[in-house]
Amino acid sequence: MNRSRVPLSVRYPALYRPSVVCRRLARCIRWLVEGRTYARTCTTDPLPFRVKKHASRLIRPHGDCPRWLQENKVTNLATALPFLDGLIVRPGEYFSFCHVVGRPTRARGFVDGMELAQGRARPGVGGGICQLANMIHWLALHSPLVVVERSTHSMDPFPDRERSIPFGTGASIFYNYIDLVIHNPTRSTFQFRFQLSTRDLIGELRSSKRLKYSYSVFEREHRFVRQGGDVFRENSLWRRIRLRQGGALIGEEFIKRNRARVLYEVEPQIVEAA
Repeated sequence: MNRSRVPLSVRYPALYRPSVVCRRLARCIRWLVEGRTYARTCTTDPLPFRVKKHASRLIRPHGDCPRWLQENKVTNLATALPFLDGLIVRPGEYFSFCHVVGRPTRARGFVDGMELAQGRARPGVGGGICQLANMIHWLALHSPLVVVERSTHSMDPFPDRERSIPFGTGASIFYNYIDLVIHNPTRSTFQFRFQLSTRDLIGELRSSKRLKYSYSVFEREHRFVRQGGDVFRENSLWRRIRLRQGGALIGEEFIKRNRARVLYEVEPQIVEAA
């Protein structure tokens, strides 16, 4: 590994906490001076038009993550949900996950769940709320909302069983400087709605107006690659845009190229050499 690419806080662990404090302070200053209007209002009244609905499994049956961490994740999701369910994003407003949910602390009811940090999976207060950020990002990709800030996960913790969307569509969150930020440049108002069932996180994006276009997300160039003693997963994400009436293809947009270290066993015959 090229040591020049390894963050100083990983090479010198004593620098980690001061680094976090500095980055959080810098983000707070940025919030004060950037002049953006952030979405804060929630309402229980649904907007009239559904844009996209999706469900994701709460407990994944595979991977090395202990079950108690996944169960604690559900507690963290339930704690964060009231800040996001019914959230209205008006024309010109920005959505910031960290700005809305705030810092996950024990005093606010968050518990230890699985978080991916410093190159490994570990327990952390509020761990698992990234599943909400993943859902929000996936819903936004199926709309004219613009994703202006997103960090991808550096690790892929679970295999594809019960995964219904392409790899690499998630969004990493670490309060407050690793954030998911979305802008509404349209004349429509959008609304995020969420609920927890016994097995799924269910999310929905609604709009004040019927959308002119429909969106679908797909992947290209998917592969597993071995590099040294690690296996990495790669792909590129794309979005296809069509007219809602008639389905005529308008075009395709490149979203992002993904690469993450795999934390589970992969069948050797499908792994390529780097």
